[in-house]
Amino acid sequence: MPIILRLDRVMADRKISLNQLAERVGISNVNLSKIKTGKVSAIRFSTLEAICDALDCQPGDILEFRREGKEG
Repeated sequence: MPIILRLDRVMADRKISLNQLAERVGISNVNLSKIKTGKVSAIRFSTLEAICDALDCQPGDILEFRREGKEG
């Protein structure tokens, strides 16, 4: 998948645990864990907004686009 989630890196930089972030964002640990590990096919903008607010970051800090199959 060309979209890579970097939530784990941002969480480590902010020294916040999965449980703490899940509580601040208002979603379950299981759902946040799926986002963190990239095992989701979609994320709601409201969830992304809440994560960015809790971590004081931009969506681009969490999401990365990597082109597949093109060599330059």
